[in-house]
Amino acid sequence: MVGMRRALALLLLAPALLTGCGSGPGSAAQARPSAHGWHGVEPSPVPERPAFVLTDTDGKPYDFRARTAGKPTLVYFGYTNCPDLCPTAMADIAAALRTTARDVRDDVVVVFVTTDPDRDSAPVIRRFLDQFSAGFVGLRGTQAQVDAAQEAAGVDPAKREGAVPTLPGRPDQHVHQEGTAPHQHFGPLGYAVAHSAVIFAYDADDRLPVVYPDGVTPADIAADLPALADPPA
Repeated sequence: MVGMRRALALLLLAPALLTGCGSGPGSAAQARPSAHGWHGVEPSPVPERPAFVLTDTDGKPYDFRARTAGKPTLVYFGYTNCPDLCPTAMADIAAALRTTARDVRDDVVVVFVTTDPDRDSAPVIRRFLDQFSAGFVGLRGTQAQVDAAQEAAGVDPAKREGAVPTLPGRPDQHVHQEGTAPHQHFGPLGYAVAHSAVIFAYDADDRLPVVYPDGVTPADIAADLPALADPPA
């Protein structure tokens, strides 16, 4: 597992794999089409789909590997009070799916795992995700469970940081950095959480052929979804 985390960190070519929210989009490595045609960046060696069990927004256990096996799956570790990276990633995924053929789109599973379970209750996660798609899966657990899920995916657990800058007298609002997707927050933003700012893209062969760092466009993701659903030999 340490080797997987090191491979991902080196792959992303960023100063640190954990990226603090509030810096605005564009702070992480920019993706380029790979030699194999992917529009993100490729882990090497290619990891397998991880195993972890958390709780969904209906309060039911969600066995990630079992529930998503054999399906193209996009995963993001973030938190609902995130001012920029998390809502933009969710909006980009939603936009990519809207331009994808229905026979592919219907097979794609999108999973958002909170890195801030102290504040992200099931209703809070559901309300946040519904801004982008009612079909997105939201997962939470104890801090230890969430940390273990991140480690299973090959990244270091998220870390709490200082306060998110907000507008005077408006603790639930902030200045939207250029490129941040439109979104709402439903309570005081409070502290920030530094987390892995990548979208993990697992294919129907239960492997992770590509990840999308901040800066990837919805068109990039949409271009790869058919190959994730029907992996090349």
